[in-house]
Amino acid sequence: METVSIVNLLNESANFALTGSNVACKFSIPDDIWQVEIDKGQINQVINNLVINADQAMPEGGTLLIIAENVKIGDDNTLLLKPGEYVKIIVEDQGIGIPEKHLNKIFDPYFTTKTKGSGLGLATTYSIIKNHGGLITVDSELGVGSKFFIYLPASLKKDLEKGEKEEKPLTGKGRILIMDDDEQLREVAGDMIEQLGYETEFAKDGNEAIDLYKNAMDLSRTFDVVIMDLTIPGGMGGKNAIKELLKIDPDAKAIVSSGYSNDPIMSEFEKYGFVGVVAKPYKIEEMGKALHKVVMESEK
Repeated sequence: METVSIVNLLNESANFALTGSNVACKFSIPDDIWQVEIDKGQINQVINNLVINADQAMPEGGTLLIIAENVKIGDDNTLLLKPGEYVKIIVEDQGIGIPEKHLNKIFDPYFTTKTKGSGLGLATTYSIIKNHGGLITVDSELGVGSKFFIYLPASLKKDLEKGEKEEKPLTGKGRILIMDDDEQLREVAGDMIEQLGYETEFAKDGNEAIDLYKNAMDLSRTFDVVIMDLTIPGGMGGKNAIKELLKIDPDAKAIVSSGYSNDPIMSEFEKYGFVGVVAKPYKIEEMGKALHKVVMESEK
């Protein structure tokens, strides 16, 4: 658990979940939004679940609205929340809506109206919010859309300590090769990395990454870092690509990337030849740290 602003988490989680979607996301968050004390990974999962559900409820496209506001809950509230200060998050879609007969069941484990899936997404979401001392509720109308309301207790440290500032991403310079089979994800990562000050090029799989790396070496424009997606369906993924890369350049620096944090390569990346790791969904602060560390160590 850490005390954070919810702003970046909402932006990054929602935009990542909508990568490649025809659904637009709009945010309404005041500058003075209170901080919350949360497990960032778990709350990221919550937002991810809700946004993916909203996206699936709008197959023809539409707008997803995410609102955050400061609220004070009194003793007489009907939400069964402890009185106090909360950050209220609203995730509102323009989708097909939820039938009234299902509304009181959607947070139950294994309940689902989908042909695929376990029905654990919203049950997990409910459990995470409850364990944070908060609450999630839903309001929906068929043919109009759904609104999910999340209440998270505001941190007692609503203001940062004097002299303490929001962490800014570490910037740098260098050439970065991004290997990922998802075109939209490559673009998201590229925009993020260019914001950090680096040049980027792209490869859709390990074979293309190796070819681009060889060409860069021939032109004396070697990449400072290669970011490799661990799993490439139907193509060479990071595990095999790093082996081939180190054969042509033993000094090559590669960072492994995956959305599957339980993969042993992510926790023991050095054993497989990688020098760093970044988990999906990408966060600009974590990307900045990983690249900065590798580039700085290479310059020593």
